Amino acid sequence: MSTTGISSWAVDLADIGAVYPFQGAEVIFLLIGLAFWLWWHVWSIKAENARHQEKIANHGSAENIKDALENHH
Repeated sequence: MSTTGISSWAVDLADIGAVYPFQGAEVIFLLIGLAFWLWWHVWSIKAENARHQEKIANHGSAENIKDALENHH
């Protein structure tokens, strides 16, 4: 199975151009990578916000958190 469109290596590689797999699919891979990157950031922000809200709920009010931060040495 050839993914590069080259059937024989007995040619001058300077005349061929790209010799890597899946040539022509760079834009598709870029879009997939970009979509994954954006999804990961959204997921990460949501997970971190949920974790912070859980910590706030466990520690009480904003006043208690402020007092704890101010009195912590």
